[in-house]
Amino acid sequence: MLSNIRLWANAHPKLASWIFLAIGMVVILLVAAREVGLNAGQWFFLILSTIGLAGLCVWIISWEDDDEVEPA
Repeated sequence: MLSNIRLWANAHPKLASWIFLAIGMVVILLVAAREVGLNAGQWFFLILSTIGLAGLCVWIISWEDDDEVEPA
């Protein structure tokens, strides 16, 4: 099972980074804002925004990878 996840993550590094970063960010959000008193719709859009932000972070970090072209 773990080897399948590792193979998939190696085949899709940006998507795997997005998923793992989003999970971590959502966990931190839930812990930090658990006593704020938000209703279900607010939680939904806050979590959705956090997942989108994680995707943007991975996308911006990947710009650096595109600049490093190996010489032939």
